[in-house]
Formats: sequence, C-alpha cells, structure tokens
Amino acid sequence: MKKYIYIFASLLVLGLQSCDDFLDREPLDFGDENAYFKNAEDLKVFVNDFYSALPTNNSLWGGLYSQDNQSDNQSASYAQSLFYKGEKKTVNINNSEWNFSRLRAINYFINKVEGKLATGQLSDSPDYVNHYLGEGYFFRAYDYFRLLRNFGDAPIVTVMLDDDQALLTEKSIRYPRNEVARHIIADLDKAAELLMASAPESGRVSRDAALLLKARVALYEGTWERYHAGTCFVPGNDKWPGKQTWPDFQFKAGSAEAEVEYFLEQAIDASVKVAENRKLDDDYQGMFNKDQTFPENDEVILARYYKTGVLSHSCSAYLRAGGGCGLTRAAVNTFLMENGQPIYAPNAGYRGDVTPYDEVTDRDSRLAGSIRAAGSDIVTREVDGKNVNDTIYYYKPPLRAAGNEKSTTGYDLNKWLSDDSEQRIQYNCTTAVPIMRAAEAYLIYIEAYYERYHSLDANCDKFWRALRARAGVDTEYNTTIAMTDLTLENDLAVYSHGNMVDETLYNIRRERRCEFIAEGMRLDDLKRWRSLDNMVNYQPEGMNLWDKVYEMYDKSDLEEKIVSQVSVSKYMRPLQVSATSAAYDGYTFPKPHYLEPIPISEFLLTGGGVTANSPIYQNPGWPRDADGTADYSYDCD
Repeated sequence: MKKYIYIFASLLVLGLQSCDDFLDREPLDFGDENAYFKNAEDLKVFVNDFYSALPTNNSLWGGLYSQDNQSDNQSASYAQSLFYKGEKKTVNINNSEWNFSRLRAINYFINKVEGKLATGQLSDSPDYVNHYLGEGYFFRAYDYFRLLRNFGDAPIVTVMLDDDQALLTEKSIRYPRNEVARHIIADLDKAAELLMASAPESGRVSRDAALLLKARVALYEGTWERYHAGTCFVPGNDKWPGKQTWPDFQFKAGSAEAEVEYFLEQAIDASVKVAENRKLDDDYQGMFNKDQTFPENDEVILARYYKTGVLSHSCSAYLRAGGGCGLTRAAVNTFLMENGQPIYAPNAGYRGDVTPYDEVTDRDSRLAGSIRAAGSDIVTREVDGKNVNDTIYYYKPPLRAAGNEKSTTGYDLNKWLSDDSEQRIQYNCTTAVPIMRAAEAYLIYIEAYYERYHSLDANCDKFWRALRARAGVDTEYNTTIAMTDLTLENDLAVYSHGNMVDETLYNIRRERRCEFIAEGMRLDDLKRWRSLDNMVNYQPEGMNLWDKVYEMYDKSDLEEKIVSQVSVSKYMRPLQVSATSAAYDGYTFPKPHYLEPIPISEFLLTGGGVTANSPIYQNPGWPRDADGTADYSYDCD
C-alpha cells in the first residue's frame, strides 16, 4: 500500500523563511549541503515544503470552497474591494503576491541537485532523484504562474542570487508576460520529462500534473493575449508600460496573433495527452466530500490529503452552518435542464424560482449536488383511502447567523460538505481536496481547439459528451447551442472586451463554469476573457426569498440588516443588506484591477531610495510614488 504525503509547511530543519524585499537579500539558511542532498530521500524532504503552495480547505476565508467569493459565482456577506473603486490600494510587501521567497528556495534546490548530478554525486535511485528534481521544476512553474496571474510581466530568475545590491537590482527587471509564460511552459516540459507517470506517493505530483498545468498556463495566456490585445495589459503596443524597458520587443512567434496561436497549440497538445488517458469519475459529488485517496489513472490527478491527528481542516464544519458564502442566482441560472435546454427555452420544463427546490428539479446534477435547496415540495400520500397533501420543508438557510454561520445567498454549498457527522466537527475534517482533475484537460482541449480553429473536432465531441453524460444532461450539445439566446443569459462570460461571443464559445464557457463551480477558477476565467468590463452596477443576487421561502422564517430573521428587503428585490442581495455597504449600488469593475499593484517599497529598494531610479515599472493605473488607490481614469485601450 502506497504511503500518503500529508502536505503542510514543515521544513523546519531547512530553515526556510520569508523576507521583506524582492529577492530575499538576507541569505537564507538552507542547511548544510554536506548533510543534505546526498540521496533521493533528502531531495524528497526538501521539496516537501513546496507543496504548501497548493490550495487547501484549511482556513475559513482562504479555503478553496470560498475562493469564488471573488467572482460572480459566489458571494460572501461583505463587498469585495476588487470589484469597485476606492478601497483596494497598493499594499505592503508582506501582504502582496509580489513575493519571491519560495522561488529562491526552489532555484536553490534545482541548482544544487543539477550540480550534484553533473558531478556524479547523486547516482542512487535515478528515477526518484529525477522525479524530485521534476517536482522542483513543477513548483517553479506553479509559483511563476502565480506571478503571471497577479502581475503579468515579472522578473525571470533561475538561479539563487548573491546578496549584491547591483545584481539584485539588475535581475529585478520585469520580462514581458508572454516570455514569462514561455518560461513556465519550458519548466513544465522539463518537469514532464523528469516526473514519473505514477507519483511515488499519493498526494505528490506526477507527469500528468505537469502536462495539465502546462495546458492551464497556455490557455490562460493565449486567451488573455487575445482578449486584451492592443491594450496596456499586453506587450507590443504603445500603451504597454514596459515599452521603455523593452523598446525593441517583438513577439517570439512573429506577431501578436501568432503568439496567441502558439499558446493555444501548446494547450491543445498538453491537454489531449492527459484527457486521452483518464476517464471521468462517475461520482462527481463524491470527489469533493469523501475521506479517501484517488486511484491511479482516475480523474483526480493531484489532491491534498488529510489525516486525523496529523493535519485536518474545518470545511464541512463551516459549510454545515452556511459557510459565509453561497452561489449566486447568476451561477444557478447558467446550469441547463436535464434535457440540455437553457431554463428560458419554451419547452425546457423549468419549474421557476419560487423556491430553490423548484429550481434544481430536473436540472444538471452538478447543480443539484452542489447546493442545498431551500423551499418546499408537496408530497401526496394516501390516508384511510384519501389523498392527503403533506408540505415537506427542506433545508432552511441560516439568514440571521454571522460570519461563517451565515447564509449569504440562500444557495448554500453542498459540494464540499461531507455527509459524515464526524467530518462536520471543527478541526476534524479529513476529506480529500482535489486540486487537478482530468475534467479540466477535457475542457481546456475543447476551449483551446475552438479558440484556435473556430470549429470542433472529434476529440471535442467526445470530451464534451462525456462531461454532459456524467452531469446527467442530454449529450447533444448542438441542441443547446441552437437554443441559446445570448441576450437571455445572465452571465458576464457572454462578453469579451465588450463584444458578444458566439453561441458555441459561450456554451463552452458555460460548461466550464458548471463543472468547476466552487473550485476557485472563475475569477481567472473572467480576467483572461476580459469579461469583467461588463460588470457595471452589478448586483450579486441569491435565491427568491420574498415570494414564498420567507414563510419558513420568524419575523426577526427577516429584519433590515439581516437580509435585503422586498422593497429592494424579491431576490436576496448581499450588497444591499445594509445601506452603509461600500458597494450598495453594485459592482463596477475598475480596469486597473485586472492586475495587482507592485508594492511601493520595491521601487524604493531597487531605486536606491528614489522611486524614479527604479528599473521596475508599475502596473497600469497604479501609483508608483505613494501608496493609494488606482487612477480610474487611466486610458488602457
């Protein structure tokens, strides 16, 4: 029986630590290299710490299940500063993703291992030595993808630098984002060469993990560059802030569109290698709420595992009480009926939204399995020869509770909630957390292929039908496409850069939204599609409270400052519970928020105390000389 790796930040003996400046100028103590890096087991111990970068369900506000609160898929009980003007500001380096401490450790690891391999000092267990080196390349790519998603252009450093101010300043120069993405892909190609097809322990990365991450990065960059083309968010035009640093910049593929096509081809090639070898798990919901390990060559490629007494989380405990998050009405409306028709189609069979129970009836099973349906159903039974109607009330969302016990939209999550009572005790949850699934490879292939060729091939057909079949939805996706009316879809993804996409592409995006509901992918999708431009006076809504469901509650549960009132809307509106809400009038997404600001301290550090002397350029619209909010009048298009 294979060992499991229970992943948490543990590498105390190696003394990893974070520092306040860009490249951790104070030397880190990585241990005595004469005592470590002697064999494969030493490499495994070192690389274990890198797994702390993967998402978890450990914390209340940072769990994977709640990450989509920063999107149109879910809503917390408070406004998200990302989506409105005035509150999001440049931050201190300690609170910024502009952090390179893990990369420095990874570079040290890769450099040290490759040096010892070159001199024949690591000759034992070559398959395992190569595998752990491959893990180093995987995590370097993973961390660089974090930088790419948050900042776009970023420094590219592959060695652990000496504590030399001039050298550190030189290496702090940001490279164009497409070259950062190419660097990530090169690292993942190397990782795929080195990693075993089957990981040596459950919970470790494998070759398919590297290929899937490559496909994810390539699709992300290809679609970002397509839908942000010609703006300040993409190199190669006069509005790009890196123009002065890179005056002779040229896309490596020869043109902006050829660069997009390069990334899409990379996504197609990597995703099909994973998708062809892995089937979907028949039990969709079971992947997210079971205390288990996943078999090899199954859908789950990488998961975070937990064990009682070693490492646990509180996901089910939080969600049992509401979780302080819930799906939005917009997300719920996106799911199809079992017959493959949108809910607005004339003969779809949609029962309406008077109760959430009505809404989920005869719908995509991913919806029915992902929320707890409040409301009622009339059940007829025979008593003494007569039919009697019994009203059976289902789940009652906790509206009055606070924090992690509050229902924010009425569509409370069931996707990550275990049905085991022992798993619903705080700090006692050990359900596995899938991080990478083959379903993503299916969807990346479909999207990348359609973006590249504007058509669907046999693999697209096979993968799409498999996803719909598992969801209990009629597999004839062409029927759905024909019935789609984009003007009736309550979905930001109908648009990219202000333009309506076609019905086929929208339905590919619909499938992705439904498959990955509550898995933390939606914000990245909305950013790369440039769909947030259409978030204008946008009100996240929840269930229909005021037609019928309110009858389940006491009057005190329905007061102002507890829930939004019927005078506002019959649908719950988390932003309008209180008139003092920072975004009471809705979200209007500020374009500078597509990228995060670089902390002011970095300009001072690399500019010798004078920001104007720094070789680093700030992201569009963000201040460089003082902490503060973005310039919302910044012309980026």
